[in-house]
Amino acid sequence: MNMIDAAILAGGYVVLIATSGKLVNYTLSHISEEPVIKIASKEERDTGFVIGKCENFLILTFMYLEAYTALALVFTAKAVVRREDISKNTLFFLAGTMINVTYSIMMGFIVKLLTGVF
Repeated sequence: MNMIDAAILAGGYVVLIATSGKLVNYTLSHISEEPVIKIASKEERDTGFVIGKCENFLILTFMYLEAYTALALVFTAKAVVRREDISKNTLFFLAGTMINVTYSIMMGFIVKLLTGVF
């Protein structure tokens, strides 16, 4: 990996981690009749924020390493751990996860295209 590719990869992490939460909140607020603030408690939002950032990091890493099977493990692990939360508030947890996963995968493809890994 040369310096330009390393810079692109690092930039991908920064952009993904900096923008994913805003995208999830924006999208959820437009598909729900209530604002995201009212959809979930502060603790749920804070926990979701931290888990989402870890999810972003792992997905971009797995995409770059072409470890596509591992992507299913991330999604499955999150679904198992947050099963009870998902049953209480499907929109916030399941839709938020799907938006975040999709955005992370798209950023992974962009990074791979820019670095010529494809």
